[in-house]
Amino acid sequence: MTSNISNLDVALGVTIPTRSARGRAVRLGPALNSILSRHAYPAVIEKLLAEALALTALLGSLLKDPGGQLTMQAQTKDGIVDLLVCDYLGGQLRGYVRHDTERLADAAHEPSLATLFGTGYLAITFDQPATKERYQGIVPLEGASLAEAAQSYFSQSEQIPSIVRLAAEKNGTGWIAGGVLFQHLPEGEEGRERLHTRLDHPEWQHVAVLAGSTRSEELTDPALPLGDLIWRLFHEEPEVRTLEPVDLGQGCRCNPDYVRSVIARFPEEERAEMAGDDGVIRVNCEFCSTSFPVLFD
Repeated sequence: MTSNISNLDVALGVTIPTRSARGRAVRLGPALNSILSRHAYPAVIEKLLAEALALTALLGSLLKDPGGQLTMQAQTKDGIVDLLVCDYLGGQLRGYVRHDTERLADAAHEPSLATLFGTGYLAITFDQPATKERYQGIVPLEGASLAEAAQSYFSQSEQIPSIVRLAAEKNGTGWIAGGVLFQHLPEGEEGRERLHTRLDHPEWQHVAVLAGSTRSEELTDPALPLGDLIWRLFHEEPEVRTLEPVDLGQGCRCNPDYVRSVIARFPEEERAEMAGDDGVIRVNCEFCSTSFPVLFD
């Protein structure tokens, strides 16, 4: 199985019917660097956000509702990072990290997840306007990596056996991040044992071993099509189906007209307090570092 789709800024869905498994593979390039370029993050924070955006793309591309939105937020206590937030809407990604620069400078060269986040939690919210459904799962930020924290989310919040692999690397042209997510799903046959209670089910163990063998250099190799990566992992399976690829991009939804409409809701006295010496209210978007000047007559 080969693929002719672009190797960067794309998500590819996969199903393995004989194993009752589904998956996603993503790789980010230009879109990722567009997001990172909006802030002068240290390399450690860039890598963290790169992996978080790859994870957001994996989860967001699972949404069936074209207007669905996924938001992933890590809030922490006593960590170098006190806020990380990413979201996905229609293939468009954005992300932001707030961190303590001084504490990061005093930390090890490659700080652990616990050092970066301290005590905190990972909240993942799915909004699906078509069905007016909103679901949020919250789990402690645990594990040696963001990928392990995501696996804990699915195990604890969704009770679905899952495996996640993430990687990010900076080369001569910028950052590349990639990831794979595979899950074992029940078939819904009458009388069949619910698979999500069987982490040791042989069908799932087989998929988990193969998916877990994904190497970081494969996830970040811009010359390796995602379809070829899936073929490397599962070429011995009798049937592997790839879905229509999803294009990914950088997209911040800040809007000058919307900003002005929000500010206009405040009483005139409060707007006067918000304004600078020049009488202009400036609203900053943390995602894209854009400043919106708002002036009222």
